[in-house]
Amino acid sequence: MSQVFFRFYEELNDYLPDEKHKVWFEYFFGEGMKIHDAIQSFGVPPSEIDLILVNQQSKSFDYLLQDGDRISVYPVFELFDLSGINRLREKPLRNPSFICDVHLGRLCKYLRMLGWDTLYSNHFTPEEMIAISLREGRIILSRSYRLTRHKEVSHSYRIRSSDSLEQVKDLISKLDLSDRINPLTRCLNCNAMLVPVDKQAVIQLLQDRTAKYYNEFFKCPDCNQIYWKGSHFENMLRFISNKIISNQ
Repeated sequence: MSQVFFRFYEELNDYLPDEKHKVWFEYFFGEGMKIHDAIQSFGVPPSEIDLILVNQQSKSFDYLLQDGDRISVYPVFELFDLSGINRLREKPLRNPSFICDVHLGRLCKYLRMLGWDTLYSNHFTPEEMIAISLREGRIILSRSYRLTRHKEVSHSYRIRSSDSLEQVKDLISKLDLSDRINPLTRCLNCNAMLVPVDKQAVIQLLQDRTAKYYNEFFKCPDCNQIYWKGSHFENMLRFISNKIISNQ
């Protein structure tokens, strides 16, 4: 039998027993063991891993373990500079799209408010979420440990906080998305991108005060909801700035 040493970083430790959290630990293996198989034996989903360093050199999942290797394993959304290092994927996940489970309706609203493509339904089953995620390349957001580590899931993130504001701030931090926010460009009701619309084209749908004082309007092409840059628009921008972005 040969021996290597592993260390897992950040949220990957959630899959390990307490005694293996954030420390080097030994692993014994037989001939021809791939690093992918070793990692899976710990219960860590390969889909949540973005970088593997073996003796300070980046390696793929197909790497064959060698006696004495020291292996560092980093999560998809880890925040550090990886320029010049070969990730497991061609590029890190950026500008992602999401699908939220039934418990994350408020988080879905926040993500749409910030401009990110986010699906949500009270009727999605776990099987439907996995199918949509795989078909459309969406990251599954869920508080369910079982769902996020399902063997068929390719991209997921387990939501830990029960507070929706903390949830969205954690996501922005973990995915390093603070400079990719494009607020109030997506319909909060159905997720479609808003399109500018001439005031005269919607004036019959507006209340008198709205028609009198505002001139810049947007329409959802899917559900026909009308939006305009009024006081609510400024309030939402202030909320994003003060409650979501300020602590990033």
